[in-house]
Formats: sequence, structure tokens, C-alpha cells
Amino acid sequence: MEEYLPDVYQKSIYTIDYSKLLSRGIKCLLFDLDNTIVPPFSTEMPKKTKDLFVGLKQKGFKIIIFTNSPQIRLKGFKNYLGVDGVSSAHKPSTKKLIKVLKDYDFDTSQVAIIGDQIMTDVRAGNRAGITTVLVNPVSESDFLITKIHRFKERRKIKKLRDMDLFWQGRYYE
Repeated sequence: MEEYLPDVYQKSIYTIDYSKLLSRGIKCLLFDLDNTIVPPFSTEMPKKTKDLFVGLKQKGFKIIIFTNSPQIRLKGFKNYLGVDGVSSAHKPSTKKLIKVLKDYDFDTSQVAIIGDQIMTDVRAGNRAGITTVLVNPVSESDFLITKIHRFKERRKIKKLRDMDLFWQGRYYE
């Protein structure tokens, strides 16, 4: 069950204490795209998101959008934000995650993945040995495959709650 347990749980990407991550030695942030940064099906990026990413880059973070979405969906967002991106990541597989570590010359202790799903984002990060940050989805809307993951996710969260390891809405750093 520990592969589903996030290291950090926050309400949104805007409530994460990035200074604390920096003090822990995190240098690279891998952000999921859909329902972490923007709602699924959306083509618009809020200005406050761009402002957040500008501030994170000024703090010295390497920012990479790490998404299961195809390149055609990722391209506009990564260009608008001025960050790198990895599409079709196939999370919870760690293959592309490990490639990012190698390509950018980061140790597992220097990378955090931020996402809205324990079945994909948290599980991939934990399997790769990097810091995992779970946030609430920005929208109730989901792609079909994500709806299937959400069903499985609810069962895992119930087991984690029964073990008193994780409670939705009880945020921690």
C-alpha cells in the first residue's frame, strides 16, 4: 500500500510549500498536466499558473510537464509556460521518469512529481524513488481512462484510511 501513499498532500499546486521542497534538496519538479495544472479538455492556461511557474523557475527549479497526454496536447502548454515536457509518459510506468533523471542528470533525491492521481502520479513517483506530491483535481471532469483510475483510486484511499495512513482533505507536508 505504501506505493500509493504520497509524501506530501496539498489542496492544489498553489498551496504547496515550494521553499520546503527546495530546502529538502528538490531541484526538479515534474508536473502532471490534466487535472493538476488545467482541467481535462481545456486549452486555456490561467495567468496565475504562468506566474507560479515563473516564480518557481526564479527559485531555481527545473520545471517539466510530465503527462500521459499526447504531444499535441502538451505542446501549447509547455510553450506558453516556457518549460520542458514529456508526453505519453505511461504513468505509472517508470521508464520515461528514469529517462528524465538520466537526461537531466538528476538524482532521485532531487526530483518531485506533482499530480492529482495516486494510481498514476504517486505510484510512478514512489516506484522510481522520488518525492511524491498529491494535489486535489482542479476539475470534476476526467478523461475516460482517468474515470477508471478514479474508481480504483477510491478503493485504495479507503484502504489507506482504514490503516490511518491517509485521509482526503487532511493535508500535510
